[in-house]
Amino acid sequence: MNDKTLLEVRDLTVRFPTSDGVVQAVSEVSYTLSRGETLGVVGESGSGKSVSNLAIMGLLNRSRTAISGHVEYLGRDLLTLSPAELRKIRGKDIAMVFQDPFASLHPMYRVGDQIAEAVLAHDDVSKDSARARAVELLGHVGIPNAKSRARDYPHQFSGGMRQRAMIAMALSLSPKLIIADEPTTALDATVQAQILDLLLHLQQESGTALILITHDLGVVADIAEDVIVMYAGRAAEKASKDDIFYRPHHPYTKGLLESIPNSSAAAERLKPISGQPPSLIRLPTGCAFHPRCAYVMDRCLTEEPNLVAVGEAGAHRSACFLPARALGLSEQTEELRRRAVGEGRHAAAAEVAEAIAASPEAEGSVIA
Repeated sequence: MNDKTLLEVRDLTVRFPTSDGVVQAVSEVSYTLSRGETLGVVGESGSGKSVSNLAIMGLLNRSRTAISGHVEYLGRDLLTLSPAELRKIRGKDIAMVFQDPFASLHPMYRVGDQIAEAVLAHDDVSKDSARARAVELLGHVGIPNAKSRARDYPHQFSGGMRQRAMIAMALSLSPKLIIADEPTTALDATVQAQILDLLLHLQQESGTALILITHDLGVVADIAEDVIVMYAGRAAEKASKDDIFYRPHHPYTKGLLESIPNSSAAAERLKPISGQPPSLIRLPTGCAFHPRCAYVMDRCLTEEPNLVAVGEAGAHRSACFLPARALGLSEQTEELRRRAVGEGRHAAAAEVAEAIAASPEAEGSVIA
C-alpha cells in the first residue's frame, strides 16, 4: 500500500449459509482506491456489488456470514476490527449513501435531528452546534430554506431531497471515503443528473474518494475514473472508464454497452443479453457467464477464467478466454473474436450457442 492508497481490497469473499445451500455472494474481489479517486462498480442485480461494500462497512451479520480476504483502510484491516472499533471509523472516515433514503431515514425523527445525531456520535460538540452543522449541510447540498426544512420529517421531503439529506449526513463528518449505493435508482432523469452533479462537485471540493455502485453503465460515464464490472459475485472486467466504454474485452461488458439506449439510433432495437443471471447457490461450471455468452467455447464450460491483463498497459484486466487482443467494438475485433470461437468451439459449446441463438431476446432486461 503506497502513500496515496486509501483502500485496498484483496480477495474479498462473502458467503451466506442457507437451508438451500451456500450463497456465493462475492468471490475473490480485489481493487485499490486512491485518495480523491472515483471507482464505479457496475453489474446486474445480484452480482455482488452492494454485498461487497456492506462487508467493507461492517454491516453484515458476522455470526451468519462467512467473510474472508483483506480490506485495508489506511493500513488497518477492517475485517479484523471489533464492532466498537468499526463504529469509530464508520460514518466518520467511511460513510455510505444507501439506495433507498426513505428506508434509511427514521420516519419519526426530524431530518435535521438525524443529521445532528450523526455529528454527536463522533464529535464532542453541543447539541446546538450539531443542529447548526445539520442546517449548514442541508444548505450545502441544495436544500432550499434549510433552517426550516431541517425541522421537517422525511415524508415531507421529495425523493430527490431525501437523497440530498442522506448525502448531507454522509458529509457531516468530512469522511475520506463515501460509498454511494445506487444513489439515483428511484429518481427521475433530471433529479438523477442533479444528484450525480452534486456528488461530483462535493467530491472535487473536498477531495473525498467515492465508490459509486450502480446497475447502469451510463451513470458512471461522467463521474468514474476506473470501473469494475461484476457478474455472479466476481469481477468480470476491471479497467479505466475509457477502456470499459471504448475497448471492452469481456462479452458481458460488451453486452451491457450494447443495451444502453442510443438517442442517435432511436429506430434500432436494444440488444439485451439473453437469459437471466445465475443462482448464486448453484453457479454454472466453468465461466459463470457461459450460458448467456454468444462467444462460448468448449473450455468455458469446464474452466473458470482468471482475471488477467489484456491490452498493452496491463491495468486493463478481464476474466475471459477470448484473445487478449480482442479489445473494442470494431469489425476487426469482432472478426478476431469469431476466429477464436471457430477454433475453440466444438460439439458441447455449439449446443449451448444454439440454445442462446434460439432465444436471443429472452425475458428480462440486461439491466435488472
